This record gives sequence, structure tokens and C-alpha cells, in this order.
Amino acid sequence: MRHFTFRPSLTVSGRSFKGLRGWAGKPFHPPLTDIPVAAYVFAAAFDVLSLALHSGHPAVARELFVAGTWALLGGAAVSVLAALTGWADWHRSSTPGTQARRTVNAHAITMIAVTLLVLAELALRGLAWDDRASAPAAVAVLSVVVALLVTVGATLGGTLVFDYGFNVETAGDHPVWHPSETDVQPGRKA
Repeated sequence: MRHFTFRPSLTVSGRSFKGLRGWAGKPFHPPLTDIPVAAYVFAAAFDVLSLALHSGHPAVARELFVAGTWALLGGAAVSVLAALTGWADWHRSSTPGTQARRTVNAHAITMIAVTLLVLAELALRGLAWDDRASAPAAVAVLSVVVALLVTVGATLGGTLVFDYGFNVETAGDHPVWHPSETDVQPGRKA
């Protein structure tokens, strides 16, 4: 008797390839977003701890600042791929004038703002870098702002998938969401 199945979930056999969007039912964008979101949240945690520990445990504070920097760099690198695949989804999958398209636009603007703040934060980190430095207060505050903003952006992205079924395809290779010119609130009909 079988209790688990992995093959149908992991196979791309029989699915049409859609370029930067991925395969039908197996898009590239959602899994790529997990890394920057987690990296930016971890960077904020590392920076807040670094700031809190800078006087009592300077060596630990320094290592936390370095860890936050590496987390931020890794998240920024993967966010380039997430942005490319997100653009492909926006360009090929969303219909102008629909609630889904407006939410995609809000998600994109939020994530662009996150990216610009991450670049500013990386510049601040470079200016504050020395062999003894812990996270400066400005860097820690910016890290927290980035973590909060990326959480809002991820929530908007999750709304697209879980509320609208945007870019979700059934085995029949068609979207399960229906375009709407009006905003439909949860629990209400269009």
C-alpha cells in the first residue's frame, strides 16, 4: 500500500515549456522568491542581534554583521532571477485591467522598492565595513524595513496564487482564475 507519492509532483514530462515562466504547472518564479525573502528576514535578525550584542560580545556582533551581509548578498543575487521570471509571468500571464494584474503591479512595485533598499543597504554596509564593526544602527533599521517590506511583497504574491489562482494551471493546461474588471473581496462573488 502506498502512502506517499513524489513523481507526479516533480515530473516535467508531458508539461509544455513556457520559457522564463517555467513549465505548465511548474513555474520558476515562486520557488525563486523563497530565497530572497528568507535571506532578507535573516539579515534583519542578524543585524538586530549584532546591534544588541555590540558592546557585550563584539566578536559575536561582528560575525552576525558579516552573516547579515552574506545573507543580503545571496538574496540580492537570487532576486535577479526571481525578477526575470516574475516579469515573464507579468508579461505573458496577466491581463491588463483585471484585479489580478493590479495586484501583480502592486507586488512588482513593492519588490522593486525592496531591491532598491537592498542596494542602498549594501552600499551602507560597504561604507561601514571594517574588521571590528558590528551592524550600525542605520543598517539595522534599514534591514528591518526591508524585512517588513519583503513580507508585504510576499503576501501580495501569495494573494495572487492562493486567492486568485493566478498562473496556476490544472492538468488541462488552463488557468483556474477568471479575469475580472472589478476588485472582488474574499468571500464575495464577482
